[in-house]
Amino acid sequence: MATPANSMRSTASKVGYWVDQRLPISSLWRDHMSHYYAAKNFNFWYYFGSLSLLALVIQLVSGIFLTMFYKPDAAEAFASVEYIMRDVPFGWLIRYIHSTGASAFFLVVYLHMFRAMLYGSYRTPRELIWIFGMLIYLVLMAEAFLGYVLPWGQMSYWGAQVIISLFGAIPDLGFISGDALVEWIRGDFSVSDATLNRFFALHVVALPLSLLMLVLLHITALHQVGSNNPDGIEIKNNKDATGKPVDGIAFHPYYTVKDLFGVGVFLILFAFIIFFAPDGGGLLLEHDNFVPANPLVTPAHIKPVWYFTPFFAILKAVPDKLGGVIVMGAAVMVLFFLPWLDRSPVKSIRYKGWLSKLALGLFVISFIRLGMLGMGQGTPAQLLESQVWTIVYFAYFISLLIIPRFESTKPVPDRVTSSH
Repeated sequence: MATPANSMRSTASKVGYWVDQRLPISSLWRDHMSHYYAAKNFNFWYYFGSLSLLALVIQLVSGIFLTMFYKPDAAEAFASVEYIMRDVPFGWLIRYIHSTGASAFFLVVYLHMFRAMLYGSYRTPRELIWIFGMLIYLVLMAEAFLGYVLPWGQMSYWGAQVIISLFGAIPDLGFISGDALVEWIRGDFSVSDATLNRFFALHVVALPLSLLMLVLLHITALHQVGSNNPDGIEIKNNKDATGKPVDGIAFHPYYTVKDLFGVGVFLILFAFIIFFAPDGGGLLLEHDNFVPANPLVTPAHIKPVWYFTPFFAILKAVPDKLGGVIVMGAAVMVLFFLPWLDRSPVKSIRYKGWLSKLALGLFVISFIRLGMLGMGQGTPAQLLESQVWTIVYFAYFISLLIIPRFESTKPVPDRVTSSH
């Protein structure tokens, strides 16, 4: 006699079978989780891919709740944010989750990119994964900038003025001019209600959809060729009799459990910042942005949020406006070409020589220091230092072409190592 529990399991099984025949849930789970094999030597740096996905989900969910109360109107935008903070139940928490989440998103993405540079995860056959990742980074920067404008505080308004005016440096090319492009972006002769409305539409619809599509392509391309590992060894080249990589383990449950630990640590630190330092001392939320936008009063020091400041410092390092825009754009675009610039015979930094390690170390230091200078007052000494670190930044990409010609590398093992 069938018990109610057995009957329910049988019904659930039949429903699951019916759905699976029409939607390949089982095969998707098998191909991308339980039967997707990753190298067994993943380390600390491999947390940041899953944490980037978590940060994206946090931003999307918190953003949906914020749009329920936010008003994209120049006369009411700032007041609607104050209403969220003061009158909406837990509105302050949702707003701080979203604002802190933006910084957390960039932090884990930067660390994720550094891991790729550390172990050569952009090298063959993963060039397309890197390109999709860089496109995600570009869309993320645009998304963050547009979202930064929406609170319509002093720094939002004047930050929009500064960034949009950069397009005015484009000379008249006949079919387009910088001034016409600036006016088209603003939707008006100055940053105004029209600007806020179009920025809101792009921030909540167009760019999130683009971001989700690129993330899907990024993950699909990753699972097509497999994940890299700290040794830079292709585990697919060494399989057992059943066709499984001998140095691989199933992503689920082994790495899902590991990632859950990383998620727990991340959420604890994330909650600590939200509850005890949501503005980060002015680093995460500038104090000027708690003042309503005033076109007649310019803040004493206009600067972007910390995750843009390295490129802002590069922009300021070049005296000519058009030249600064070109160099700043090149600082981002050159990252797209990393798979073809890196000529080293080995992928991982573990097996490269000391010159390659020094070059990568100086690159990281230059990026951090440029970020600090981008938040400075722009004194002559800071300007000079910015120019020096800008040269160091670009020198890294040149070194990728030169250093491998005479650098001795260590032999790469046939099997992945558990530690190094």
